[in-house]
Amino acid sequence: MKLLIINGPNLNLLGKREPTIYGNTTFVDYFSSLQLTYKNIELSYYQSNIEGELIDKIQEVGFSYDGIILNAAAYTHTSVGIGDAIKAIETPVVEVHISNTFGREEFRHQSYISPNAKGVILGFGLQSYDLAIQSFLASK
Repeated sequence: MKLLIINGPNLNLLGKREPTIYGNTTFVDYFSSLQLTYKNIELSYYQSNIEGELIDKIQEVGFSYDGIILNAAAYTHTSVGIGDAIKAIETPVVEVHISNTFGREEFRHQSYISPNAKGVILGFGLQSYDLAIQSFLASK
């Protein structure tokens, strides 16, 4: 199984950014632990702060991977383009969020990703990514 985790803007600052919301662990450290846990999965990771680069990556892998785990971060609530990219590909996408976006500002309650995603996991901290991987394993 071949899965790609894609993180959007500011998620490169995990471990430093708003630790009361996002915790103290960097994503690189967390990703290493995921790779150790899921040794039988070809698991890769991509992060960009640039919307077009995220769309390019979705299109690049959207016909050859078994799944994409996408935390589009703030672009979740603003990017019709990312939503359209997900709609255009064959690879299933699970939308994830570290925080419970419905418990935050009202603008975070809208997602342009969700209508085209296989599912949505939010509010479980970094474990949201683990749950997304498990969802792909369960549907295998």
